Amino acid sequence: MIADLPRPIAVVAHDAGAANMLFAWLEDIPAGDLRVALAGPAERIWQAQFRESPVLASIDDALDGAASLVSGTGWASDMEHAARVEAARRGIPSLAVVDHWVNYAPRFEREGTRQLPDAILVGDAEAVTIARETFPGTRIAQLPNLYLQRQARDAGPVPDDGDILFVMEPARSTWGHGTTPGEFQALDYFMAHRGGAGIGEDVAMRLRPHPSDAPGKYDDWIRAQPGATLDTAGDMSEALGKARWVAGLNSFALVIALEAGRKAISCLPPWAPACVLPQAGIVRL
Repeated sequence: MIADLPRPIAVVAHDAGAANMLFAWLEDIPAGDLRVALAGPAERIWQAQFRESPVLASIDDALDGAASLVSGTGWASDMEHAARVEAARRGIPSLAVVDHWVNYAPRFEREGTRQLPDAILVGDAEAVTIARETFPGTRIAQLPNLYLQRQARDAGPVPDDGDILFVMEPARSTWGHGTTPGEFQALDYFMAHRGGAGIGEDVAMRLRPHPSDAPGKYDDWIRAQPGATLDTAGDMSEALGKARWVAGLNSFALVIALEAGRKAISCLPPWAPACVLPQAGIVRL
């Protein structure tokens, strides 16, 4: 579907989730057919994958001369929404990538302004169902999730002596349970109940920060936990390669872990909202 978009194609992204999926789909499109404006985690991912392809300074620069737009749908920035608004104003057709299974409608709303793209692109059948129910008048299409497939494949076989990989994400809530941020509550809950998943107390654990996490966010927690270290792997497949168990909250990484044959565990505590991931193989601790 992306290959059929009119060119040049403006590419606007900020958050890592949609960027990872989108950039895998763009690999076969010549750099000269792309006008790229990125920020945040998406820019770092692009620079690692496409070192020779320049990033433009602004959304306007990307849209100037573009015949279509493809954008992410993250929560951490308004730039993707702003690109869709401006593309609509200019009469440029747009496509947006949704990378998860929750909060579909708010992805296209900012300060009372709703701007849907002409089509929404997802990577699995569950997401198709949710998108069609949420946006009945919008075209929904599915492509193979090449990013997920590659990361799961490159993780390799499950090591018999593997450790725990905890994939972090900001909960953005305390769930009405004190003042400790939710992601730290989930960490503590996992440490207290991991035996219920058959994990011994002597198993080492690595924490993999979310792309939006500030450097050093988990340093104090790690120092207080014997056997815990910070994961510094270059990508998810490398991080998964050493793991037998993968724990988290609602992270897309749990879905990759499941695909890679790891035991995937959502460790949201009982007072938090239930895990939103639809994959039946993910264990609820």
